[in-house]
Amino acid sequence: MFKEAAFSYNILSDPDKRRQYNTAGFEAIEAESQELELDLSSLGTVNTMFAALFSKLGVAIKTTVSATVLEEALNGLVCRVQSSDKSKFKLLYFEPEDNGGLSLALQEESAKIGKCTSAGMYFLGFPVYRLDQAVNSVAATKDPDTAFLKKLDGFQPCEISELKAGTHVFSVYGDNFFKSASYIIEILCARLFSEEKDKLRAVEARILTKRVELSKFETEYREVLAQFTEMTSRYAQEMQAIDELLKQRNTIHASYSSNSTAPPLKRSSSSSKSSDSFKESKKEEERQTSRKKHWAKDRPKKSKWFNVRLKMGKDKPC
Repeated sequence: MFKEAAFSYNILSDPDKRRQYNTAGFEAIEAESQELELDLSSLGTVNTMFAALFSKLGVAIKTTVSATVLEEALNGLVCRVQSSDKSKFKLLYFEPEDNGGLSLALQEESAKIGKCTSAGMYFLGFPVYRLDQAVNSVAATKDPDTAFLKKLDGFQPCEISELKAGTHVFSVYGDNFFKSASYIIEILCARLFSEEKDKLRAVEARILTKRVELSKFETEYREVLAQFTEMTSRYAQEMQAIDELLKQRNTIHASYSSNSTAPPLKRSSSSSKSSDSFKESKKEEERQTSRKKHWAKDRPKKSKWFNVRLKMGKDKPC
């Protein structure tokens, strides 16, 4: 569901109600109470010291705010919208046209900050910047490196830095789909946040410097990345070439045994060797036994002597 809400903020400007002061040097305008009024911002170091001495001596000296400071404070305005429900919305600012109508001058998308969504417009009298998230989101979907290198490309100055006297129209456009947007609107005078204003100006100046540095870094990064990609590709090629050479070497080693004409030598374990040795000795013993039998068979037979006793005389020689 879409929801629109418009509201106006009126800045009064009445020259008759502003008191003009000329406090150059040590001049002052005497009020009805015959008290001195000084603008300390226009005094030099010496005059400031004398003013402090007179104040110590009991001279009633009132300080005043110069017209320049009043003008700056009057035109320094902050408009902020927050949603604790994390609703999506757009903060719009309109400028009056010559024909009495309104034209859209500024538009801020809500962004998630902490536990809420927020959008703000800062009219501080000096250029302030907005960060367009859409520029970076498109790059982030394609390449994370590009998203980082282009992160500050959407950091651009706002078209309007101060508001003049008159009625100003702001609008909140609810950007939820299924429910109404819930938000809180705040209109603040920047004069109450002088410290924050100085900090904002300083940090945005540093962001601008970093944007320039990031642009230079991108050039160097792209060059180094290209070299890294080239070296990585070469690494893969060298690894493949070395593996191929080692494979060829192993194939050549293997060919020495497969291409040989001599039959491969058979190796047996110690148990098989002892068994074969026992069998060989058994066969040898059998061969010797067979030879003995053969030799005994072929040997000529001896004459048999009958058991005849012969008696021979002792006196007669045989």
